[in-house]
Amino acid sequence: MKGVNLRCGFLGALLLGAGLAVSAQEAARHPITFDDMIKLHRVAEPQVSPDAKWVAYTVATPDMEANRNASNIWMVPTTGGSATQLTQSGHDSSPVWPRDGKTLAFLSSRGGESQVYLLSMEGGEAHALTKLSTGADMVKWSPDGKTIAFTSSVYPDCKDDACNKSRDEEKEKSKVKAHVAEHLLYRHWTHWNGGKRSHLFVVPADGSAVPRDLTAGANYDVPPDERSGPGDINFSPDGKEICFTAVTDKMEAISTNGDLFIVPVAGGEAKRITTQPGFDGNPVYSPDGKFIAYHAQLTPEYESDRWRVMLYDRQSGKIENLSEGFDRSANELAWSPDSRTIYFTAENETQQPVYAMVARAGAEPKKIVADTYNTAISFSADGKTLVFERTSLTMPAEIFAAASDGSNVLQLTHQNESILAALEMNAPETFWFDGAEGTKVQAMLIRPPKFDAAKKYPLLVLLHGGPQTMWSNAWGYRWNAEVFSAAGYVTLMINRRGSTGYGQKFTDEITNDWGGRAYTDVMNGVDYTLKKYPFVDGTRMAAAGGSYGGYMADWIATHTGRFKAIVSHASVYDKSGDVRDGRALV
Repeated sequence: MKGVNLRCGFLGALLLGAGLAVSAQEAARHPITFDDMIKLHRVAEPQVSPDAKWVAYTVATPDMEANRNASNIWMVPTTGGSATQLTQSGHDSSPVWPRDGKTLAFLSSRGGESQVYLLSMEGGEAHALTKLSTGADMVKWSPDGKTIAFTSSVYPDCKDDACNKSRDEEKEKSKVKAHVAEHLLYRHWTHWNGGKRSHLFVVPADGSAVPRDLTAGANYDVPPDERSGPGDINFSPDGKEICFTAVTDKMEAISTNGDLFIVPVAGGEAKRITTQPGFDGNPVYSPDGKFIAYHAQLTPEYESDRWRVMLYDRQSGKIENLSEGFDRSANELAWSPDSRTIYFTAENETQQPVYAMVARAGAEPKKIVADTYNTAISFSADGKTLVFERTSLTMPAEIFAAASDGSNVLQLTHQNESILAALEMNAPETFWFDGAEGTKVQAMLIRPPKFDAAKKYPLLVLLHGGPQTMWSNAWGYRWNAEVFSAAGYVTLMINRRGSTGYGQKFTDEITNDWGGRAYTDVMNGVDYTLKKYPFVDGTRMAAAGGSYGGYMADWIATHTGRFKAIVSHASVYDKSGDVRDGRALV
């Protein structure tokens, strides 16, 4: 009995010590600040090796002094373990594996312009494969590992790099620095187009020949500048052709009509294979070479239409709509090795699960990775290993792995673990309420750090833009809800009418009604919050939003006096020129 008492006393001391350690750790945590947020490492672009042993990815760390992100390539085992930093330049991104997994290709601007670099997995330094004056972007390996495709912004009438270089040097020497625009789109976000077009190039991986322009002379971008990415360019399984997305309408700046084209890698004319008036993108060849799966918006002049999974038969040219009965938008398409299953991600009620569906019309997509926010999916060559990014409102993106059926999920990277350990953040609480016309509307609420239910807290209502987007349970750097809550606010995010992830009808119901049902949804959500959460002080409320969120902030300011403060950032103030009534791009 004495021994038992001694053991119990020792165990109690251990538990007490552990409790004190946990309490001390909790006490040491502090609410997240902007400085904390900006220090976080930004993990992205996971690519699983063909043999499923490794994941290559990028880690970007903000450099405040240089006013830029320092980005490098890392690698981690798919079974978990220590990560290895492969590059050190701070200018590296977009790693991609060849089929044999022996040489990693990536983009780097370490020498000035972004170029394609190659890094042997057997050791040694990376070396530049391309040396174009116009640089390189969106790198892809051919299935046989002999060819690399990439894009480069060139002058359409130039036939070689010497011409492009000479043209740019003339512009640089000219004393006239004005931008002369003769057509739209002359600028997108942070860059001027300057008469150039993004063209599709191929180059032998051994560097035995100079890059060849497969879309020479084309007066359009591959892929479209304003709403596409690397997923809009892919090789056929035999490596003989590439399928890409392009917008060829004369007024491309207001066009929502993107089509798929195929072009021989050996050279030749690009052939258009889709003609419907909506947007077709993300073409992915089936491993057996018989089909091209892609996603499409079928409503012309409406860039917030639902993305359907489509199937193009390469022999007959027949096109099938596989997912018309699935009321969500499919993105990031991928095939199983047996060409029977298509995988994709789709927004769903603040989350973004990974889905799988049989490649036939009417098949029902099934969630294989559910109830979390996932993106950037990548499959091993045998289809047995799935790698992806996962994020939440309390966790910046990290890399995870799972079996292809979604089981055995394992977190592989922990780039921000030490920083997050010092921060106190509360996970969002999700609830539903009755919006305009009795429609169910979802919202998320975040309590401030050091929360005390006996206190009263001011309410901050965040208003998302779009207007067709949604508040996701995902980390963000522009409107970070945890940073807002850290200042002592209860933060409320309402996925009002027009939000995505709730079905197309719900999304469409903001069209030509920007201040109607959406406004009622927001105000009903505020009323429900005040009723449900007694710690919210209804006499101290603020609202803030950007883009369409700024429009809603302005609308609130002129329709109610309930808010003590309103922030309207980059507000849309005149939508009469937007013929699409789509996303508010400002």
